[in-house]
Amino acid sequence: MLLRHTPKELVERSALTINPAKTCQPVGAMYAALGIHKCLPHSHGSQGCCAYHRSALTRHYTEPVMASTSSFTEGASVFGGQSNLLESINNIFALYNPDIIAVNTTCLSEVIGDDLTQIINRAVADNKIPPGKTVMYASTPSFKGSHVTGYANMLAAMVQNFALNTGKKNDAVTILPSFIEPSDMTEIKHIAEELGFQYIMYPDTSGVVNAPMDGKFHMYPKGGTPKEKIAASGDSRLAFALGRIGTFQAAQLLDSKCKVKTQVIDLPIGISATDVFVDTLRKTVGLTVPESLRSERGQLVDVLCDKAQYLYGKKVSLMGDPDTVFGLVQFCADAGMKVLHVLTGTPAGAKWERRIGEAAGSGTVVKSGAQADLFYLHQLLQNEKPDLLFGNTYCKYIARDMDIPLIRCAFPIYDRIGHSYVPITGYRGGLHLLIKILDKIMDRQDRDAPEEQFELVM
Repeated sequence: MLLRHTPKELVERSALTINPAKTCQPVGAMYAALGIHKCLPHSHGSQGCCAYHRSALTRHYTEPVMASTSSFTEGASVFGGQSNLLESINNIFALYNPDIIAVNTTCLSEVIGDDLTQIINRAVADNKIPPGKTVMYASTPSFKGSHVTGYANMLAAMVQNFALNTGKKNDAVTILPSFIEPSDMTEIKHIAEELGFQYIMYPDTSGVVNAPMDGKFHMYPKGGTPKEKIAASGDSRLAFALGRIGTFQAAQLLDSKCKVKTQVIDLPIGISATDVFVDTLRKTVGLTVPESLRSERGQLVDVLCDKAQYLYGKKVSLMGDPDTVFGLVQFCADAGMKVLHVLTGTPAGAKWERRIGEAAGSGTVVKSGAQADLFYLHQLLQNEKPDLLFGNTYCKYIARDMDIPLIRCAFPIYDRIGHSYVPITGYRGGLHLLIKILDKIMDRQDRDAPEEQFELVM
């Protein structure tokens, strides 16, 4: 009922955010760190911050997410967290024995101004880091950016700490994925394996936050990219960064630090973007597209043609992570749907907004940043109601209030299962997504059809 008080009249806001369409940087940094094998994420701040970051990921994946914290108290909040972090490093290696501790900062440690480089160097000097072990960190203040920004910062930290140019190139191609589900990382690896080239992908959360149940507790699941492979990425012959907002910083660093020629392209969501991904690999690596991928593409095209009448002209609104949303916009445009509104709480920049406008067509409302919040989304929908809404779990309140079918995508999803097991990337992921959309449209048609138009065959 509270949503009924959202005014229809749009008022420009420059500072106030109402119900933000994002979460904080450390959540994304923690997720990225889980994509390294035997890596323990560590939150340098209060215990409550770490509890929130872990719970957000645990609820999304319905899997236990292991992480540690510096557990700031009043003293650390005033005098700094150096002693807390030094003691944490010592205890973590003694108790949990990870290969890597990936430290992410929080609002508290950033405001205090803790010098993480100096603290880690002090830990090395005091022999608190065992031989062969690593402590790395990323600056991830929660008061700016979003979980996608935190992911991007941790990914760049991986390149900075591990990627090594020995001067001797290997045959591998490095793939840097943006903030996507483990199922999507699996699908990207599937495409690479079908094309038949050697690759290194990091981070890789497949087999970590969607690991199988075998009746035993695994502090460090089998998944994740070993640090030796991340180091070898510095000698790879080429690199592809998938998703411009989540990977651009790491891609630039891999290029400048290790002299690896890196190409940034969009996430392969839908036919057009997956075609670009496959064709770019074909041309630059020198490959032949196998019949298996042609068949997967053909199945997606077949369903799209068979049910085009249900998709054409349907009005859609989208809210979510910028790289994922861009792919979804292209997907909807390819299917003949009309995109009304596109929002992301991540500060994606004017270039992203311009590219969205080009992909979606004229008349689309596009906004990114703190004021692209759920309150603003609700106002937009009141002024022009779509047939479908794409967004995370927090959109369900608006969808229920306005009676709009909701396609759950992006982060977080707390009230449905499957996103960590079923992809939306690649041709197979596109088929899954298309079926999901068609189910919603056909369910709505069945629900609203008068008795004499209730169809058996659709």
